[in-house]
Amino acid sequence: MNRRDLIKSGLVAGAAMALPGLPAKLAAQPRAGNQRDRALFDIAKRELDRAGDAIWRRDIVGIADFGVHSAKPRFYFVNLDREEVSVAHCSHGAGSDPEHDGWLNSYSNVEGSNATSKGAYVTWEWYQGRYGTSVRLGGLDPTNDAALRRYIVMHRADYAEPSHVDRWGRLGRSNGCFAFGQDDFRYALMNLSGGRLLYADSIGLQADGAMLSREQQLAVLQPAKPNLTQRYNPGVY
Repeated sequence: MNRRDLIKSGLVAGAAMALPGLPAKLAAQPRAGNQRDRALFDIAKRELDRAGDAIWRRDIVGIADFGVHSAKPRFYFVNLDREEVSVAHCSHGAGSDPEHDGWLNSYSNVEGSNATSKGAYVTWEWYQGRYGTSVRLGGLDPTNDAALRRYIVMHRADYAEPSHVDRWGRLGRSNGCFAFGQDDFRYALMNLSGGRLLYADSIGLQADGAMLSREQQLAVLQPAKPNLTQRYNPGVY
């Protein structure tokens, strides 16, 4: 049995360990007439072309836009077959946001940095870890090729729930992983695992399709400031 068959077998076995219930259906928006979605389709196709044969399921691409504040939904499921885009909340790493103000300040590929890494990933098999069912990731770029050694994965976390934003004004931080709330992770588990592409970068994409810098976004957004206790407790606040 070759490696791909082993992974596919692992996906079938992983279904028995998955979170209970059917995945929550996220609100999908048609591509037609939507500038943001057209921009996402262009990015998805560009990154699929760049990744080449490393990606063997090319129907759905995940795009994490860490150029947007963590209070906003900023992880996009780009369905190329159906020409739809669904959006979810997603946490970034504590090492990328030492001030814990909700903005990703820097990327790192260094073990122990607890930072987010930018670039293209391939999603691999499901497994049972600290946060329950999780999805392993393989980094495809020099900026994230240590992902497997760093245990960078997709998983669910309480600090990535939308209710966390309601309480604290931002998501909590991961150790560099792509962390989702329960409903969003169920959707990711069923729609993005098993050889698909995940791409992370600071795009700053807005609902109208504009790509804005942090300074431009801050002109219209005033996120809550963390206190010292919140700042030094990743995964809690």
